[in-house]
Amino acid sequence: MTGGDTVPPKRSHRLWVSLFFLSTAIIGALRISGAINGTTGFILLAIATGSLIIPMRRAGSCASPAMATYNQRVLLSSFGYVLGLGIAVTLWNDYELSRPVVFAISLLPTLPTFGIIWAMARYIADEQDEYLRHRTIMASLVALGFVLAVGIFWGFLEMFELVPHIWAWWVLPVWAIGLGLAQLWQKVRGA
Repeated sequence: MTGGDTVPPKRSHRLWVSLFFLSTAIIGALRISGAINGTTGFILLAIATGSLIIPMRRAGSCASPAMATYNQRVLLSSFGYVLGLGIAVTLWNDYELSRPVVFAISLLPTLPTFGIIWAMARYIADEQDEYLRHRTIMASLVALGFVLAVGIFWGFLEMFELVPHIWAWWVLPVWAIGLGLAQLWQKVRGA
């Protein structure tokens, strides 16, 4: 511990991530139950996502300076994604929009996803620790394989009319889930 810190960084980090998932689950439950509308749900989700910046700014919570910068970039892009998605969906649902305006609002959640992709590429270029860079590249490859396998399998199920159509923007969340699972597997394996 340094300075006035009273909670070790790893424990504090887990607390903030747990609070984020808890708040996301509560927001989802309120939205599904109809207690809040979509706009309120997006605003609350943006606030919850933005609150993750607090623990990421603490010193010592990351394995390297490059990872700390990566986390900040991804959180900023994720905040932009949630905010852009909320604005786009609200405008789409509440107003009659021309095709060029619909095209423009579809960019609101799209552009921040480019920020997430750029942050990953920048992290791999900036990371000085070869071991951490290797782990990230391997987890990214597992995530890519995961999204390809899920996409291909779902595509065939959809083609044979066994499941409903899913929008293509689900690729990034499925990739992120694959990345998280791969990182968890690495941590459990100790590799």
